[in-house]
Amino acid sequence: MKSFAEREAYRAMTQTAAVSKTQIKAQPAQSSNPDNTVPTRRMDFEESMRGLPKHFARDGDLIGSHVTMALSSVFPDGEDYFVRSVRNYRDKVTDPALKRQVAGFIGQESVHGREHRVFNERLAELGYPAKEYEAVTRVGLKIREKLLPAKSNLAATAALEHFTATLAELVLTSEEIRDLMGEDAVRDLFVWHALEESEHKAVAFDVYKAVGGGERLRVWTMNFFRFGFVFGIGLAVVLSLLRDRATYKRGVLRKSWKRWKSSPVMDPALWRQLKDYNRPDFHPNDRDTTELVETWRVKLFGENGTLNDKLASGKAA
Repeated sequence: MKSFAEREAYRAMTQTAAVSKTQIKAQPAQSSNPDNTVPTRRMDFEESMRGLPKHFARDGDLIGSHVTMALSSVFPDGEDYFVRSVRNYRDKVTDPALKRQVAGFIGQESVHGREHRVFNERLAELGYPAKEYEAVTRVGLKIREKLLPAKSNLAATAALEHFTATLAELVLTSEEIRDLMGEDAVRDLFVWHALEESEHKAVAFDVYKAVGGGERLRVWTMNFFRFGFVFGIGLAVVLSLLRDRATYKRGVLRKSWKRWKSSPVMDPALWRQLKDYNRPDFHPNDRDTTELVETWRVKLFGENGTLNDKLASGKAA
């Protein structure tokens, strides 16, 4: 039986092909960038994760390994939530370009969820609470969907997509961040994820605008998540560190914290970039990452792309 991610990825690929081949009556533009393509790539990182050590970040860094775990643990069910939130409004999208991008968004997010589940399963084998955190995320998001209207959940998706796009840009522009990830398997997973987050960074936002999403809800939702997400990840890291024996070895935690607090992740500029979402005229494409995306598409999936061997189907859809 196919998993949810596999079913959604297949459905998205077939919808992308169908939309591109069907003659659709001219409709008002809803996509902010009709020329943007959002390809679904069926990846397979499972084999490369098998030999992953417990502390996989560079030089066996303690905090770096736990932060990476905490982020990965929220991705599978977070990505499924994003898919549901956007899919709720798919029939309201009339622009052929945005329809194609929505199909690509669903395909990409579904594969992200599947591959991070593979990573999280390996982390659980190594003693991390990744699967426990997955469950907490899943329950929390299900409760949110039951209590709040669909448009509020779409607003949450648009806000969290700004989070992932901001982190993605950091990963793709900072060699230091990529080096801090340590093991090639982890770096490959996050660089691929970062590329695709950059490719579809405006899709959920464009859908939110297309269905009449208001400014007040958009900004208030981001204000909640800007603090809530950071607090939640921080708490998850602390609780995970308390369960790791290495935390209690003399000097290990202090050395790791010294390295971590000087990393680009702690740069105030990152916080300002997140806060930029609150501008009344904000749009994700205000930060032009077109050249960055093209560069990494070639690096990862060009003729000699470093991740071509991870493409399960041999090519992107």
